[in-house]
Amino acid sequence: MKKLDPTSFVPLYHQLKEIIVENIENNVWNPDDKIPSEHQLSAQYEVSRNTAKKAIEDLVQDGILYRVQGTGTFVTRPKIEQSLSGFYSFSQVLKEKGLNPKDLILKISIEAATQKVAKALQIPRDAEVIVLQRLRCANEEPIILESSYLPKNRIENIEKMNTVGETPLYDILANEYQLFVTSAKETFEPVLIREYEGNLLKVKEGSPALLLERVAFDRQRVPVEYCKSIVRGDRCRFYTELI
Repeated sequence: MKKLDPTSFVPLYHQLKEIIVENIENNVWNPDDKIPSEHQLSAQYEVSRNTAKKAIEDLVQDGILYRVQGTGTFVTRPKIEQSLSGFYSFSQVLKEKGLNPKDLILKISIEAATQKVAKALQIPRDAEVIVLQRLRCANEEPIILESSYLPKNRIENIEKMNTVGETPLYDILANEYQLFVTSAKETFEPVLIREYEGNLLKVKEGSPALLLERVAFDRQRVPVEYCKSIVRGDRCRFYTELI
């Protein structure tokens, strides 16, 4: 067992943090495993309980550990990472990471476009749009609450949209409606999950999330879709490379 060095300039709580992280990286503790309690860690590494508490609190703040009140502290599942350097498919990202993608259709309806939707799709306000709301899951775990808005005047038969649970949306648009998505513009901002979103995503109200808004364009740069997604902040991370 690795020991702490009280003579080191590195604070004891930080040394303990490094040991906990090392144990996770070496698969001593796997995702969702319960780690020793503050009392057990303080006894095992001969430090005060406050030192053990500080180490755990920092790792919870870093997203490496999570607490369950009345139960203990557990190892967080690794986040799903996605590069922003190019066009991507959420389903394909999950498959590449060995996860099973699944879309649960919550709603398919025809509604009048709000001012925001109309502006994004470059259509008149109150024009008809198809609203597709999905809960996007990885291995049965809900990750993203996604609402897509599509201009009704470009989609003849809404019934064909019912297969979106098994077939990627952009494949349906291309194969059934000859609408080829070739580019998109996305914006991100941090938000807190609201009650009804938390119920669907199975997280607490007020949990951190990302609001992702995307406008997808066809070959003529005409908007095909406006999409609004609530992405769980505890399960996803986006990155880009600067060259």
